[in-house]
Amino acid sequence: MDARYRTPGSPVMQYSLKIILGAGGFVLLGVTALAFLLTQISNRHLSFEYHPLYEVTAVFDNVGELKVGAHVSMSGVEMGRVSRIAFDAAVQKAVVSMRLSTQFSRIPIDSSAAIYTQGILGRKFVGLTNGVSEIFLKDHDRIAATRSAMPLENVIGQLFTRYLRTKTVPPGGSAANGGR
Repeated sequence: MDARYRTPGSPVMQYSLKIILGAGGFVLLGVTALAFLLTQISNRHLSFEYHPLYEVTAVFDNVGELKVGAHVSMSGVEMGRVSRIAFDAAVQKAVVSMRLSTQFSRIPIDSSAAIYTQGILGRKFVGLTNGVSEIFLKDHDRIAATRSAMPLENVIGQLFTRYLRTKTVPPGGSAANGGR
């Protein structure tokens, strides 16, 4: 609108400030929502609490789709996160490093680690199972007992193989069918 048609207090000047503030608030809300969603998707959570961490490792034959940043939990309680996944050429296995909060410093050294799937096709995470030792894990210890991930393709293949075996072998063998 041409400046000669504007007068102080006209609706054009009053609404433009409201529109600018409304649009700015909407953009700010959108950026905040996007930042929150990114923290949820990437397994990185906003936390304002600081707990000192200690690192333990575990060796697995197969880590499946386990990712850095995945949960490490025991009895459903999150204790830490996977910090690194590497391949040890000497033993031909995957080495998973986990950073655990020191508030969970009484994990027995004979505890075991397994890779689980959250839901049917969900994310992978490391689950710890309590041991019975009176000696506890400390920084840079290795969890000896592990159970690797079972990829979905292997599970389906095993089920299919069992199904074929039950269909091809008659119950009771050939003697049950009169030797034919």
